[in-house]
Amino acid sequence: MDLRNIAIIAHVDHGKTTLVDAMLRQSGTFRENQQVAERVMDSNDLEKERGITILAKCTSVDWKGIRINIVDTPGHADFGGEVERILSMVDGVVVLVDAAEGPMPQTKFVTGKALGLGLRPIVIINKVDRGDARPHEVHDEVFDLFAALDADDDQLDFPTLFAVGRDGWADESLEGPRKDLSSLFDLIVKHVPPPTRDVDAPFSMLATTLEADPYLGRVLTGRIYSGVAKLNMAVKGLAAADSTLIEQFRLSKILSFRGIERIPVESAEAGDIVCLAGMTKPTVADTICAPEVTQALKAQPIDPPTLAMIFSVNDSPLAGTEGDKVTSRVIGARLMREAESNVAIHINETESKDAFEVAGRGELQLGVLIETMRREGFELSVSRPRVLYKTEDGQKLEPIEEVFIDVDEEFSGVVVDKMSQRKAELTGMRPSGGGKTCISFLAPSRGLIGYHGEFLTDTRGTGLMNRVFHNFAPHKGTIEGRHNGVLISNASGESVAYALWNIEDRGPLFIGAGVKIYEGMIIGEHSRGNDLEINALKAKQLTNIRASGKDEAIRLTTPRKMSLEQAIAYIEDDELVEVTPKSIRLRKAILDPTERKRSERSSKKD
Repeated sequence: MDLRNIAIIAHVDHGKTTLVDAMLRQSGTFRENQQVAERVMDSNDLEKERGITILAKCTSVDWKGIRINIVDTPGHADFGGEVERILSMVDGVVVLVDAAEGPMPQTKFVTGKALGLGLRPIVIINKVDRGDARPHEVHDEVFDLFAALDADDDQLDFPTLFAVGRDGWADESLEGPRKDLSSLFDLIVKHVPPPTRDVDAPFSMLATTLEADPYLGRVLTGRIYSGVAKLNMAVKGLAAADSTLIEQFRLSKILSFRGIERIPVESAEAGDIVCLAGMTKPTVADTICAPEVTQALKAQPIDPPTLAMIFSVNDSPLAGTEGDKVTSRVIGARLMREAESNVAIHINETESKDAFEVAGRGELQLGVLIETMRREGFELSVSRPRVLYKTEDGQKLEPIEEVFIDVDEEFSGVVVDKMSQRKAELTGMRPSGGGKTCISFLAPSRGLIGYHGEFLTDTRGTGLMNRVFHNFAPHKGTIEGRHNGVLISNASGESVAYALWNIEDRGPLFIGAGVKIYEGMIIGEHSRGNDLEINALKAKQLTNIRASGKDEAIRLTTPRKMSLEQAIAYIEDDELVEVTPKSIRLRKAILDPTERKRSERSSKKD
């Protein structure tokens, strides 16, 4: 069968997954009366809840006798590792851009990788029905972006379509019939070259994604570069780094993509994207090949992690009461499985055998991993994220990010002030229409940890912040941390409304009445800069005297509930987030107050 392999690239929220929905419907993949969920490619629970794509996924459609394999990629920079290796499977890319926002940082990041591989792009300007749409200006911005990314003449001569993915139409001009996506399908068939297919050569395939199937075991997805894969044929795995033999095995299952389903097939030829099962050791970036092949296929290099956190066993007094996976052995095994399938995450054991250092691309990526683990029944403690430094020629280098901020003009002053406090360098400022200003910075990654929540407060929830890794640069010096101290419980038990009512004057609380607490747990934010130990268990002394107003009902202010990402961003270096399937608690790393003071004194001496 004639084949085309494409990836869809776009910034988060520009409409990739919605467009794929429309392509699946119009190609006849679904029956007319078939009930299908919205954003069918976002099959993961966290993807549905957050409205973002986290994992790259494959699907296929048939159009006039030609099968088009489509890879839906994540739009968030934290999941860029998913995108980088996917590009090696495809022969063309569809770059999707919002008609109002234009090309955003993540578009620039991934498009640069695609152009560097020589892939020819198709540009779709989506959401042209928006009231603030400016499709022709955005088209010029895309051209300028490609030119800045050193695109060659063929890549700069890109075809453009105007579309509304939600309504299921794409046309070559804004005045087109606006009926369906046939223009897009025809353009893909015409513009994207068919895969090079050396069917007579020995079989070889580069593994790009890994998943664990309860029935099939390890399943590797990738594109067949040469030869034919047949069921039960003998193959071997070669390591990406040095082509050493990993394992010899037989292909127990070959799965090909048909719509959103994977169908078992007897064989698959070069150029097709398939899933293989039967191995126990080969992983992402390894080569699966025929026994006579000796050289592994070249794998796409992956950008290094920039943030690290310590995942440790939960040792609080409430440990083991809400989760069933609590030991270091189980936590370590789960993290190692994650590192196998997610090449952007690195796991290292620490000196303490109860803790692991997990390095990744950003707070969101690590937050998604922790959220996934807690839903699986894990209990663990996580530390504040820290940036990973490099040393070159005796100089300490830190990761720098390019930050693009869209805010109302009235908030631009406070944003520039807060960013400058975090050692950010202002690189550009221009009006972006509709009373908004677009501001760009180069900022150290460590200065941005925990800033997003403060940014939304400063801009009354109207600001948009996008960031992407830029480079490593010399260390920018110290950055001030949190200005407020915390309220720490000095006893264990259940919080009492009367005690909390008396504590409210000291600062906002994180808990309500009747909540299990323990010594060393953080239950609120102090209004001053120092930490304060308080008693949240003190009950009201009862007397037999009754007086007007003495027994009024106690009304507590609604506590400030933090999401997992907010909690991770809030804590300081001497604090931890305790994560269980039911609760997210903040605590001091050292629970005992005497030990804590001793540790503080010794650290000051050092």
